[in-house]
Amino acid sequence: MIKNLFAGLLPAVFAALILISGCSGSAKDQSAITVWHWMVDRHEVFVELAKQYYEETGILVDFQLFAPSDIYSQKITAAAQARILPDIFGVLDVRSIFAKFIKNGFILNLNDSFNENNEEWKKSFFEKALAVNVFEESNHYGVEPGIYAVPLDVTTEMMVYNKAVLQDLGVQAPPATFEEFLTLAEKIRAEGITPLVSGWSELWLIDCFASNYAFNIMGQDKVMATFRGEVPYTDPDWIKLFGIFQLLAQKNIIDQGIVTKSNKFAEQDFALGRAAFAFNGSWGVNVYHDMNPNITYGVMPPPAISKEYPFLVWGGAGSSFVINRGTPNKDKAIAFLKWLTQKEQQQFLAEKTKNLPANRYALADLPSELYEFSKGMENSTHPTIWPAEEDLLVKEKFTKGLQSIIIGEKEPEEVAREVQEIKERQMQRAKNRR
Repeated sequence: MIKNLFAGLLPAVFAALILISGCSGSAKDQSAITVWHWMVDRHEVFVELAKQYYEETGILVDFQLFAPSDIYSQKITAAAQARILPDIFGVLDVRSIFAKFIKNGFILNLNDSFNENNEEWKKSFFEKALAVNVFEESNHYGVEPGIYAVPLDVTTEMMVYNKAVLQDLGVQAPPATFEEFLTLAEKIRAEGITPLVSGWSELWLIDCFASNYAFNIMGQDKVMATFRGEVPYTDPDWIKLFGIFQLLAQKNIIDQGIVTKSNKFAEQDFALGRAAFAFNGSWGVNVYHDMNPNITYGVMPPPAISKEYPFLVWGGAGSSFVINRGTPNKDKAIAFLKWLTQKEQQQFLAEKTKNLPANRYALADLPSELYEFSKGMENSTHPTIWPAEEDLLVKEKFTKGLQSIIIGEKEPEEVAREVQEIKERQMQRAKNRR
């Protein structure tokens, strides 16, 4: 792994040496902005936009792709340690790691730029898109308040449903409640079709589904209180949440193989009509179109269980760029990101990649499915903006516990006890460290 990591850094090292030695050649090369990214599906579009920007300004923008995302993250970390980060890059990690990058001086605070001209740039974004990149006053990470990243697009995680399957069953509208969903799911299974599919081998996706229902069952305050250690996972509301996954498995609404299925194959199941519902993100619009251009489907939030608390879905900035605090090209980098997030460029990105634009003025002429996903932003939330953060080991035990319930290996009460045991152990360790 170490060999591969250094091999990946060599091109960046050579590039840095060339720039330092002043051997980059023409004035055009010296004015270039370097961008590192991980988005394979958008690279050609980025290159096309960079060409347009050069024609308008005479400034070169060099988009460099490093994929997959885990390799990209390793490269960013190594480049930060070697102090050879590019002008513009992204941080693909939990908020605590993002905060460390900021506190170590690698990321520029963009507050002043966003607030210029009566907050003109700031107001062009969805509020929830910016929220994931904001550190408020007195945040528990100790980061100077400000906006530290520029969102390129937004995502929401919702449910999609195959309109043809529902129409064949005489159903004109998707289920509004969880009970209606269960009743419909039994009819769908009787037709030999899987009612619900998702890539729940990916722990973040099953965590997303679970947290949606946790907020609906007990409200955000109680969920955050659990993260702080004030409410145990053995509480009846958490047992009820664990029971949802047992119910879905016992009623054959999901296949037991769902816990070994990556989201790529889950998307294929839905696109090819093998599943009636799927839990997925807005990026699925592009995926489903490529897999089956003829599929007709709708978008809906997962059906609610409780009326006491609102049903919140994960949503916010999908991908964001930050600016290297140490780059001499700060002003050029800011100017480029302002241009990239203007309405026209955002519409172009949305049209080409079928991702939701972060600029709220760029929603016109979106595909209907993508527009329906955008409505999820109204009731969206995201772990990066929660006032409390769960311990990573506890979260891993929680999500793997959900998987064990689905395959019938453990009961909800047993998983609740095991998660709480890990929670108490981690809290004691944190107390001892303090």
